[in-house]
Amino acid sequence: MIEEGPRPHLRKPRRGDLPLATIAELAGVSPPTVSKVLNGRRGVGEQTRQRVEALLRDHGYRRRQSTGAALCVEVVFHQMLSSIAMQILRGVQEVAGAHDHTVGFTDVHRLVSAGLPWADQLLARQPTAVITVLSLVTAEDGERFTADGIPLVAIDPVGDLFPTPAVGSNNWSGALAATRHLLDLGHRRVGVLTGPVRDLSARARSDGFRAALDYAGVPFDQSLERHGVFTFESGRDLATQLLARPDPPTAVVCGDDLQAMGVYAAARDAGLRIPDDLSVVGFDDVEQAAWLAPPLTTVRQPFAEIGATAARLALTMADGHAPAQERYELGTTLVVRGSTAPPSSR
Repeated sequence: MIEEGPRPHLRKPRRGDLPLATIAELAGVSPPTVSKVLNGRRGVGEQTRQRVEALLRDHGYRRRQSTGAALCVEVVFHQMLSSIAMQILRGVQEVAGAHDHTVGFTDVHRLVSAGLPWADQLLARQPTAVITVLSLVTAEDGERFTADGIPLVAIDPVGDLFPTPAVGSNNWSGALAATRHLLDLGHRRVGVLTGPVRDLSARARSDGFRAALDYAGVPFDQSLERHGVFTFESGRDLATQLLARPDPPTAVVCGDDLQAMGVYAAARDAGLRIPDDLSVVGFDDVEQAAWLAPPLTTVRQPFAEIGATAARLALTMADGHAPAQERYELGTTLVVRGSTAPPSSR
């Protein structure tokens, strides 16, 4: 196995040091290929390996004895519901295990709360690949991992991380199906709770909601729209505002299941019954959605499949192959339960 010298991003580079991305350019290969040579992994032709190894030696990298450490795919979370995180990890494990890789779990909440960079420790560990499930990842983070030859895949990122590939679900079609369900039941005053405006998934869900209204010929009423965050408290507070209106909605589409749980609380405080007086639809289908009374109608995201897709993509990149596309979107499923019904005559 080859070990690089002191890492450029952790100290001032010494004379002759080059980032792995530059080594890759000089060798005419991809950064993940350089990483494979650097870490003694298979899948690189002998001539290519010799060319890369020569460049690594020339620019301050040296070979060391193998430590026997297992190949690892690291999954990074921040403020993620445990039920969702476990599904994603199961999907990653299914793929990584089949390729003789372990799966590492990293929660960066402590680092982020302390104002410390979340990526440095991961870069120092040199995993085979990293999968992020956090809103804080940026395009610059992607460039750092690429420079070190570590493939980075983002699950449902907040913004555009090009050229870092992203995996998620089709938020637009999920919100479209949820809204159509309510419209088919006869609802015409449909409220919507969304996530942060800068969040790509929240915007896609909002667009899907509006598209369903437009298709049905129902005018969009901006007074029934509220922007918040994906939390129980946000859902409760925003729903309280909507239900206090002189002409409240008969149904509410929520940006996620936590917001929907907040709507349940607001409806209870307002003396309304679900679904008799108010229909509610969530998004995600977390484990707790089926435990509510009544059980929540929601849009199911295939989190295990998302994790597996991200792992396949990450390992493909680690083998030196570029991703075929920038974003991979998996289908969603509307799960109809007891929280939706035709509007009452009130």
